[in-house]
Amino acid sequence: MGFAIVLAAVLIAGAAGAVFAQRRSRARAAADPDGPGALADLSELDAEAEANRWLLRLGGSLVPPDAPTWATAGEAAGRALTDASECHRAARVQLAKARTAAEYAEVTRTARRGLGHVRTAREALGVAPETPAVAGGNSLAGEAFSGGVGVNGPKPALI
Repeated sequence: MGFAIVLAAVLIAGAAGAVFAQRRSRARAAADPDGPGALADLSELDAEAEANRWLLRLGGSLVPPDAPTWATAGEAAGRALTDASECHRAARVQLAKARTAAEYAEVTRTARRGLGHVRTAREALGVAPETPAVAGGNSLAGEAFSGGVGVNGPKPALI
């Protein structure tokens, strides 16, 4: 009987320690999303999904919203767009070969580096950023809204 109590106490303490360690590593990854171990905690499927998400975002950023503006790009913007395209190509090749979470993390880093080049090109062209920073909600026609998801879809609330 005493052995069972000791065994149960050890198992409970081990489970509590594991939960604490997992929460601590997730909090560390959330505090520094670009840190060296940020994607190491993801499973291979999660890391693959994350890499795919960033690669798709990079590919979508390479599609010019205003082709004439991009066609008349200066040398700095043209170089940045070329670098972004190279990062997209490299990330696609890496994604095709990736099998581990670390390899998928490298795909994510390459795609994010490409997005940095896209940002540089947009700044050189004087084009608005792809996704404007939103602090505290969205605005529409001068009215500020904060969103929420209800049973039947999103429900904006006037601030």
